[in-house]
Amino acid sequence: MNNKRKAGSLLLAGALLVGLPFTAVAKGKPAPMKTVEYVALGDSLAAGVTPTGFIDYGYADYLANHFVANKYKLADFDNFGVPGYTSVHLKNDILKSSKIRKEIKEATHVTIDIGANDLLGKLKTDPAHATDAIAAVSVNLETILSTIDKLNPKVKVYVMGYYNPFPYYTKEQQDALLPLLKALNSQIESIAKKNRDTYVSTEAQIAKEYKEYIPNPQDIHLSTTGYKVVAAEFWKVICKKK
Repeated sequence: MNNKRKAGSLLLAGALLVGLPFTAVAKGKPAPMKTVEYVALGDSLAAGVTPTGFIDYGYADYLANHFVANKYKLADFDNFGVPGYTSVHLKNDILKSSKIRKEIKEATHVTIDIGANDLLGKLKTDPAHATDAIAAVSVNLETILSTIDKLNPKVKVYVMGYYNPFPYYTKEQQDALLPLLKALNSQIESIAKKNRDTYVSTEAQIAKEYKEYIPNPQDIHLSTTGYKVVAAEFWKVICKKK
């Protein structure tokens, strides 16, 4: 994450504290704040790509704000999400990037969304063998999660399941796509549980208001509201794991 984006995210989160009434902060002896060091890993959804192709705040940024709004001390927030990233890219980063490995070793919380680009790429180039991509995601994600555990056995890891990125497709197209999406999410959930990490489902919540959350029929990315919904789903499971 570049310093400008990182500083902007921390300032946005910090602004939430400034807006609290003085009495809410000053009344009585304040409870000690739990320190959080948050690392986000993943693809364009972590990076915050908008339905018009620009990079703005994604779910990771809004999740960082949840920590601050709930009186955590956000000591560090690094968003390593990269548009177009596949599970191979992320696996290589986890194994080889000294910067990312350092941040993981220091992190208290890690979120991950990865695998959709593997499947989408296969659907474009070799749709008859789309399930091969799902198998590859499973193997790569196992390496990713097991390596994170070795780097930092105490870190809390949350792995996202994908929403349907093509809600505007015809029924015939949906019938072909949805079983693949279900299989991908099933593998992600299985590998997460195997590594004692937490799976975060987003499909049902995004489907409820997909026209609002995925406003551009020609683009798979979420609106600001959609990213906030995903962040809220992460926050729900994080609260359960406190």
